[in-house]
Amino acid sequence: MGAELHVPYDGTEMTHSGSRLPGRPDERAASRQPSSAPGGYADPLMGVLLVVAEAAAGALLALWLAVRGLTRPREVPEGKVSAPLPVDPGTDWTPVVVLAVLALLVACAAVGLLRGGWYWSGGMQVVVAVALGVTVLASAVQGSGREAPEPAPTWNSPPCRSGGDSDECARSGR
Repeated sequence: MGAELHVPYDGTEMTHSGSRLPGRPDERAASRQPSSAPGGYADPLMGVLLVVAEAAAGALLALWLAVRGLTRPREVPEGKVSAPLPVDPGTDWTPVVVLAVLALLVACAAVGLLRGGWYWSGGMQVVVAVALGVTVLASAVQGSGREAPEPAPTWNSPPCRSGGDSDECARSGR
């Protein structure tokens, strides 16, 4: 009397849901592979070694910038032996740029280490990158906050008749 519903057999077995591994097949395969994260003291040791290497690189850069700064005011244009040096050659942005590049490299290393599971080393690199970034910002603010000196007057004012200084005469019009 009733109509039977016939489902064709596709070869898969119905199993109890408790016997299956959770996750997709590629997640199960990834969970069986050994982790690339370091074990033991490798992670903190790598962090300390990187900080020491960055301190050495920073010291070499500071030495180079110091030598460069010492030689900068003595540059004389070709053909002019006794050319007067400018009063203020302007702000030298090279140290700020060098610090910014070093901070960017350390930040990239921190991201790479953190993504690779090296949490101690990556954390140390984040601290160094933040310290360098603060130094860059402080140097940039200090360098840009410089005020230009007032130019010297180009004309000789007549002597003041009232006996005061030249500023007093300039205000009085005499």
